[in-house]
Amino acid sequence: MMKRTVYYLFVAIFCFTVSWVQAQQYDLLLKGGHVIDPKNGIDGVMDVAIGNGKIAAVAPDINASQAKKVVDAKGLYVTPGLIDLHGHHFWGTVPDRYLSNSFTALPPDGFTFRAGVTTVADAGGAGWKNFNLFKEQVIDRSQTRVLAFLNIVGEGMRGVVPYEQNLFDMDPKMTTMVAKAHPEIIGIKIAHYQGLEWEPYEKAAEVGRNANIPVMVDLGGAGASDSPLPLEKLFTEVLRPGDILTHMYGGDHSGHGPKEGILDANGRVKPYWVTAQKNGLIFDVGHGGGSFFYRVAVPATQQGFWPNTISTDLHTGSMNAGMKDMLNVVSKMLDLGMPLGAAIEASTWKPAQVIHREELGNLDVGAEADVAVFSLQQGRIGFLDSSLNKKEGDSKLQAELTIRAGRVVWDLNGIASATWKANQ
Repeated sequence: MMKRTVYYLFVAIFCFTVSWVQAQQYDLLLKGGHVIDPKNGIDGVMDVAIGNGKIAAVAPDINASQAKKVVDAKGLYVTPGLIDLHGHHFWGTVPDRYLSNSFTALPPDGFTFRAGVTTVADAGGAGWKNFNLFKEQVIDRSQTRVLAFLNIVGEGMRGVVPYEQNLFDMDPKMTTMVAKAHPEIIGIKIAHYQGLEWEPYEKAAEVGRNANIPVMVDLGGAGASDSPLPLEKLFTEVLRPGDILTHMYGGDHSGHGPKEGILDANGRVKPYWVTAQKNGLIFDVGHGGGSFFYRVAVPATQQGFWPNTISTDLHTGSMNAGMKDMLNVVSKMLDLGMPLGAAIEASTWKPAQVIHREELGNLDVGAEADVAVFSLQQGRIGFLDSSLNKKEGDSKLQAELTIRAGRVVWDLNGIASATWKANQ
């Protein structure tokens, strides 16, 4: 009788355990966080459930017993993983190659997850001649999702002089062929040209049209700013709606950025910049080491000229200077008065739309679970621009947890981790 009782008890416990495990349909549940998902119009306290590497549910109150692990996200912000539209990640060990297989570029995983970034776009480090090396060396070996703007220069960003000035190395046919062959290529980059003609930009635009991808323009270097052709022509006749001007808050300083910048002599935003944005040209922050100045950003934002997308221009020349990381740049925009929801949209859903990758930058049920969890730190904060001029603020975002494809890849304070016990 005793044996039979023990047997039935064992069976009952076994069945309960099996049913309990089966009821745990989610791998991870983020409970009670303030969810901001611009694509889906969510801006409030919600739960986010993750299973099998995908977003499984977003709802006001998901039963915690259904999850194998529960993270208390109360008081924190939960967003899609950030997308950094402009970084330099074609890192390598070849001297004197600037941002193409070089010491100046940076491996993404060391700089992304700690800032809530799950996707980066390398901005022109590789051209058609060396994209395969970039793919093998960085894209295929990174946990971060790495996409790329392919440089119109076949050698990529090997050096401003002479390589990026070589019109004969700007081959629209070969660039188009390579762009079409690789889904990781989401745009074309033209940068640092110092000549007095628009031909390089026209070649880049040709590839953009043929491959149906956007063109990102970096007007760094003195030549373009001295062009007899007005910048308005570039905005209205060469580029298309959906193409991108990066370094929008740069200006006439250190030879980086157009002298014909966003502000006129009286500090007013030039009307054709406003018109271009209304007509669909994308304006990107692209902070970098020399392309974000408060003397430009403050008057421009006070007049309502905000970025469509927020990005870092991450490389060794910006990471330890005024830029620091993606969250620092987002926090600067918040400090300038950009609403939090708009800043998150400019770092998630909008860049996903710009690069035609609308499966990214959102918390759609069924989407790959790229998620960031932030705290808002209050106190005396100092923000630096590219001249190392300081603007004081009172808050900044901090990445507490980053999830890439359903897996925790950054956990600053252990909110998704088990607590250590003395007898362990």
